[in-house]
Amino acid sequence: QVQLVESGGGLVQAGGSLRLSCAASGSIFRINAMGWYRQAPGKRRELVASITSGGSTNYADSVKGRFTMSRDNAKNTVYLQMNSLKPEDTAVYYCNMVVVPTTAIDQYDYWGQGTQVTVSS
Repeated sequence: QVQLVESGGGLVQAGGSLRLSCAASGSIFRINAMGWYRQAPGKRRELVASITSGGSTNYADSVKGRFTMSRDNAKNTVYLQMNSLKPEDTAVYYCNMVVVPTTAIDQYDYWGQGTQVTVSS
């Protein structure tokens, strides 16, 4: 079994910064791609940023230049540094990891529990 635990959300004023973390634990053989998603009230979940096993990143246009995603493979952890936050960034943020468990040969999607980010104007 694999578990993802997120931390770092909270309330911040517009223009401020937050850093989200997501740590994976359990029977992990390898973690391939990782991603951060968000879902605002009444909206669909959207991809914010992703990172490959080799460290290549991709960002949604709405966060380019403001958010930075990184990973620490030794700690099975992914980060999302969010700067210059805007009220429209308010959402529940979810981490996603594509994991090959030690008990399987296929990869599976795992999700964190979500962390609330609220940006006040």
